[in-house]
Amino acid sequence: MYWYLKVLGNYTNFEGRARRKEYWFFVLINMIFTAVCSLLDQSIGTFNYETNTGTISSIYGLLVLIPSVAVAVRRLHDTNRRGWWLLLIFVPIAGWIILFVFLVLKGEEEMNRFGLSPLNSATD
Repeated sequence: MYWYLKVLGNYTNFEGRARRKEYWFFVLINMIFTAVCSLLDQSIGTFNYETNTGTISSIYGLLVLIPSVAVAVRRLHDTNRRGWWLLLIFVPIAGWIILFVFLVLKGEEEMNRFGLSPLNSATD
């Protein structure tokens, strides 16, 4: 939960670097919250089966959109790639696979053009 709250608290920061642990724990907890919101939508009747969307899920998705993009950009910075690589999400299948690989790769241990390694300055 620490990593999720850290990303939310750092939602306007598109500079610097994010380690794999920070990114993937945010993704995991975000997926859990999305599932809970979807179940809540279905249980209280705010889920639209025609469009496959729910009111609570949609609001939650909008609230975490900017923090999600920010942490993904910082994660790409950790692998010494610009945040523009995130646009690969719009290339079906091949773009998704390439972006997934970039997000899984180990970050550079040394300082790169985006700053110091988050492993050297991180405290768990």
